Amino acid sequence: MAIVHRTCPLCEAVCGLTLTLDDDGHVTGVRGDKDDPFSKGFICPKGASLGKLDEDPDRLTRPLVREGDQWREVGWDEAFAAVKAGFERVTEVHGRESFAVYLGNPNVHTMAGALYAGPLIRSLGTRNVFSATTADQMPKHVSSGLMFGHPLTIPVPDLDRTGYLLMLGANPLDSNGSLCTAPDFPGRLKALRGRGGRLVVVDPRRTRTAALADEHVFIRPGTDAYLLFGIVHTLLAEELTDVRLEVAGLAELTEAAKHFAPDVVAHRTGVPAEVIVRLARELAGAPAAAVYARIGTCTAEFGTLAQWLVDVVNVLTGNLDRPGGAMFPMPATEGGRRRKPYRTGRWHSRVRGLPEANGELPVATLADEIETPGQGQIRCLVTVAGNPVLSSPNGARLDGALADLGFMVSVDPYLNETTKHARVILPPSRVLQAGHYDFVLLGLAVRNYTRYSRPLLPMADRPSESMILARLAVIASGLDGDLDAFIIGQTLAGAVQTPGSGVEGRDADELAAMLDGESGAERRLDMMLRLGPYGEWSGRGELSLRKLLEHPHGLDLGPLRPRLPELLTTASGKVELAPPQLLEDVQRLREGLDAEQPTFVLIGRRHLRSNNSWMHNVAPLVGGSNQCTLQINPADVDRLGLDGHARVRSATGELTVPLEPTDTIMPGVVSLPHGWGHSGSVQSVAAEHAGVNANVLTDESTVDLPSGNAVFNGVPVMILPTGVITAH
Repeated sequence: MAIVHRTCPLCEAVCGLTLTLDDDGHVTGVRGDKDDPFSKGFICPKGASLGKLDEDPDRLTRPLVREGDQWREVGWDEAFAAVKAGFERVTEVHGRESFAVYLGNPNVHTMAGALYAGPLIRSLGTRNVFSATTADQMPKHVSSGLMFGHPLTIPVPDLDRTGYLLMLGANPLDSNGSLCTAPDFPGRLKALRGRGGRLVVVDPRRTRTAALADEHVFIRPGTDAYLLFGIVHTLLAEELTDVRLEVAGLAELTEAAKHFAPDVVAHRTGVPAEVIVRLARELAGAPAAAVYARIGTCTAEFGTLAQWLVDVVNVLTGNLDRPGGAMFPMPATEGGRRRKPYRTGRWHSRVRGLPEANGELPVATLADEIETPGQGQIRCLVTVAGNPVLSSPNGARLDGALADLGFMVSVDPYLNETTKHARVILPPSRVLQAGHYDFVLLGLAVRNYTRYSRPLLPMADRPSESMILARLAVIASGLDGDLDAFIIGQTLAGAVQTPGSGVEGRDADELAAMLDGESGAERRLDMMLRLGPYGEWSGRGELSLRKLLEHPHGLDLGPLRPRLPELLTTASGKVELAPPQLLEDVQRLREGLDAEQPTFVLIGRRHLRSNNSWMHNVAPLVGGSNQCTLQINPADVDRLGLDGHARVRSATGELTVPLEPTDTIMPGVVSLPHGWGHSGSVQSVAAEHAGVNANVLTDESTVDLPSGNAVFNGVPVMILPTGVITAH
């Protein structure tokens, strides 16, 4: 029996875990790591089930090759040969412009996704890049890029020091936080209230987080930008601003805000004008305050405007880049920021002309690009840890489109609703066979912190996920050699030529020889740590892989501290309060003030014991309250004469769903959870708890225009009794 320590990879909270393994390597116990300086022993049901997920008997262990309707297990060499043949066949007939890649949410939670997805994309030589980002958070990346100069310069609420937190469209008691890495988010919110602070939650549902708050404000789905503009209008009109940073565009912002007075936006949001005014005054009057908004505001028609206005309010109240306000983390592996001004639309999708953002096209147009004939039609797709048939808008259409591809390869542990269309499935190693470092999530942490977990179990006779992706990149590029050594060489060659880098003028080969690690991934991590802001090559610290291995519980790197203006990479060198691309979309927002509103709209919801579709085959994480039901206000149930079930109809499809009447949801709003719809699945537990796919109802033709993000909240629907027959 052994006691080992590891970071939980199952959500964005990066909690430390203490695992008990028997002599055969099976997990017999999981508890929170009390010696982790960031999570301090916190654990949620997902983390407690890590062993069950790791040993899920339905996880694939060997590659599968599909021949007709039959799957055949093969060895790794044969599987990679099949991929090579498939790539060559499509390239010969259609060219590399017909290739595409889709990256799913779990890529954020793996070292393989962070280190090897980029090289794979470059090797494929395609601009057809899609990911879960445009089904989730792209509005925040675009607004941050336009305001601060880089899409990863994202401020997070300084939870442990703030005195007032306004939270919109977020439910961290169930999600554990998102774009805000904070283990024990519930405990941090309770501590905020315990020290006399105030928590206000704005949400169409009285979520578990809203129930914890000092105040819950109901709001009509998709109208957060109107509410935030009402707050901005009040701050400016009542001269409540305290701008402490160098900003550009204040006059243009003031002009735009004139059209969104609280009494004007009140009827659109459902939030009384006096409440909007009071929220503005409270934010301005608090000693330290922060506004934080998440997925409910991102996955809406005006998601980018909402995310922009969140940080506009933080700037206007003097709370951006200030302790207790919204601050910018400094992760241990942070590299140099490019100095070119951020922009989107460097290319556009072939069929609908949707603009690129961060090198990606909107997943909402993936089916268009597969179905529509012509030059550049997608004929080959590579998916990595994703299930877009369930997670993308109008998933039923995408399901049909994938069936017509010329070739598809999936790196995935499951045969699921998406990978069933692949010709080759390459299953990654088990969770405990992989090293773990949170490259992305630690850049969003509410306290600077770092931790690395080495693989706990041997690989036996299979490649790691990193090795799989590296091998695919080599196959796609047609080159041979050590991909990690090539990347290390390129990175160090650039670093030694960068003025003030800490290794300026040194020999790159000599530095490469100094790197530690048992794998290419570990050596790259060591390089990034040494070059990073706390690293032993930076001249400002002594951090390295060796240092992290000496501290298996992680290292506390201190509270967040002000980072502006040095972090800004805008053309002006200032915070841009009025980017032209966003002011252009404000006109569309104005037009929506008087638009006719649907009788019912659909929103999503999170479950504490679930993270999209990839945790529905673990028995402890399904059932109970974690169910696929339609939440609806009892008044709506009575008015429509519903009983037990209802039909939900949208522009794209119809579902029959069991009802869950509750007064925690606004009248006129219904809610379905995301990621279900496992009917017919070969995954035994998921099939028993199939639920319905909410994305049968969402419309791929509607996106947030500046970012291309899919719209999952505020979807117009009809609610009908199951016995009523109506014309479509």
